[in-house]
Amino acid sequence: MAVGMLAALPAQALRIKELAEIQGVRSNQLTGYGLVVGLDGTGDQTTQMPYTSQSLGSYLQQMGITLPASQASSLQLKNVAAVIVTAQLPAFAQPGQKIDINVASMGNAKSLKGGLLIATPLRGADGEIYAMAQGNMVVAGAGAAAGGSKVQINHLSAGRIPEGAQVERSVPTPLQDGDFITLGLNSSDFQTARRVAEAINNKLGRGLANALDGRTIKVRAPNDPNSRVNFLADLEELPLEASAPAAKVVINSRTGSIVLNQSVTLGPCAIAHGNLSISISTTPSVSQPNPLSQGQTVVTEKSNIQIKQEPGILIQVPPSPQLADVVRALNALGATPQDLLAILQAIKAAGALNAELEVI
Repeated sequence: MAVGMLAALPAQALRIKELAEIQGVRSNQLTGYGLVVGLDGTGDQTTQMPYTSQSLGSYLQQMGITLPASQASSLQLKNVAAVIVTAQLPAFAQPGQKIDINVASMGNAKSLKGGLLIATPLRGADGEIYAMAQGNMVVAGAGAAAGGSKVQINHLSAGRIPEGAQVERSVPTPLQDGDFITLGLNSSDFQTARRVAEAINNKLGRGLANALDGRTIKVRAPNDPNSRVNFLADLEELPLEASAPAAKVVINSRTGSIVLNQSVTLGPCAIAHGNLSISISTTPSVSQPNPLSQGQTVVTEKSNIQIKQEPGILIQVPPSPQLADVVRALNALGATPQDLLAILQAIKAAGALNAELEVI
C-alpha cells in the first residue's frame, strides 16, 4: 500500500535555477605557490627540497636582505614549508572581497599545523593575479611521534584559511552583453529543455525562449541592467515539473556499490547463479629412514586440492514495473553485491534490464 501511495504522488516540482545555469556566469580557479612559516620543526627538509630554501632566499631579497650564495643554499629551515594555494573566485566577485583558500604541502613537511602563510599571489589561467592570500592555517588534525611510534588524526599536510584571500581584480562576465542570454541545463534532456522553454513563454511572455537542443535554451532578455537582473530573478524562480530521469544503473566495480534510479524496470527472466571455490592446502611431512640405513631425513609436502561448486538454483524473476519491485526481486536472489555486478550485466545482455548500465 505504501508503494502504491508513493506511485500516486505528483512529480516533484523544481525551480529552473536548480536545473539550469546561465552560460558565462561561472567561478574561476586560482592557484599560487607560497611559503608557510612558523612551524614547530615540522617543515620541509631543505636538503631534499632545495626549492624551499631558494624561495625563502628570493623572499628575503625582496625584503632587502641579501644572503651570500653559499649560505642561501645551506639553510636548514625546519619551520618553513613550500605549499600550493588554491581558491575559487566566485562570479561577480569585486576587489576587496574575501574568499576562502586551501593550502597543501608540496614537499615533505610533516605538518602544517600552527603555520602562517605569507603573502601569496593567486593567478588565473591567463597568468594574471586576481587575489592575494595570507593568514593563519586551520588544520583539522593532530599528531605526535616519539621513540619510533607515531599517532596521527586526520591529515596534517593540508589545511584551509577562511577568508584568507582578498580579491584584487574582477573577472568580466557576458551577462549584460547582447539581447539574449543562454541557459544551459545541468544534464542533457530534450523533454526538460522543452519544458523550460514552455514555462518561460507561459509566465514571462510568448516567444521569449527557444530550445536550441537538449541542453541549451536561448532567452530574450531586457537590455537595461536593472531590468535584466529582475527578469533573471523571476526566471530562476519559475516552477517546473521534473520529468522522470533516464533509467540508469551505476556500478562501482572497486567497492561493489550499486545504485538504481526510480526509472529502472525489469522484464521477465530466469537466473541461476552458483559459486565455484577451489581450496588448496599443503601439509609438510617428514620422511625418516630406518636405523643404520645410511639414509637422510627428508621433509616433503603433501598437497590437497578440493573443488566445491554450489548448486545454482534457477530462479524466475517476474516483471518489475517499479523500483521497489526491482529491489525486491534482486534481494530474493540472495547474492552479494559483488555477485550482483555480474548478474546485472548478464540481465542487461539478455535484454531483461530496461536501463543503461554504467560502470565507474
